[in-house]
Amino acid sequence: MDKPIGIFLLLWPSFLGLLLAGLETSIEFKNILIVIVGSVLVRSCGCVINDISDYKFDRLVKRTAKRPIATGDVSLLEAWLFFIFLSFLSLSLLFLTPSLTLKISALCALLIAIYPMAKRFIKAPQFVLGITFGSGVVISYSLQSDIFSLSLLILYLGVVAWIISFDTIYALEDIEDDKKIGVNSSAILWGSNAITIAKYLHYIFYISLALVAYINEFSLFFIPVMIALVAMQYYQMKLVADKKYLDSFKFNNWIGIISVIGFISEVYIF
Repeated sequence: MDKPIGIFLLLWPSFLGLLLAGLETSIEFKNILIVIVGSVLVRSCGCVINDISDYKFDRLVKRTAKRPIATGDVSLLEAWLFFIFLSFLSLSLLFLTPSLTLKISALCALLIAIYPMAKRFIKAPQFVLGITFGSGVVISYSLQSDIFSLSLLILYLGVVAWIISFDTIYALEDIEDDKKIGVNSSAILWGSNAITIAKYLHYIFYISLALVAYINEFSLFFIPVMIALVAMQYYQMKLVADKKYLDSFKFNNWIGIISVIGFISEVYIF
């Protein structure tokens, strides 16, 4: 909770999915709360299981060396108990949702558990993260509707591309340490092309937003929203050029906020 960037980067895609469903049906306030609380709980579960899995590696990486399990401030037993507690809260929250949401969430829970191990066996674990985090779009959409549309598929694929993009930039911060300890990442796999590929993946996200806007006949207000997003991407790439990888990663919070504001305007104003 003291470093909520991960929560925000799960929350904004989830809100996009919920708002997409809101174009066809009125969004229940209960579902807004479920998305917010669910994002906090799920991200927290992911942090704990990731720290349990990586505590030996975390001790060897400067950025992660002070994580609580790595330092011994929290024991493995305490971490597992906390993970079980958070999982119980998450499951309790799902009982307030439709059966379809429950089924989709169960699959995503499996992906959350698998992800920490993915970086050991998959050359680009960011793809697993993208599929997992991006599922928030589908889960939140299913709270309001059980009729999956072309717009949902386009938005989901775009969000997955966005997540892979910003997590590749994030991985650049630790690339040298990751190489030494044998942890995989898309930044290592793509090498000198990593930044270029991440940039194009980010544009795929923008294209998906534009397609959703076109299919659903968004108002002209969404044009300045898209212009603002492109300008923000230009600024983000300047941060990357200056090797401020963490700053660039965190800046995606604002990109998510502007995207959500654009969708909110279409649902409630125009």
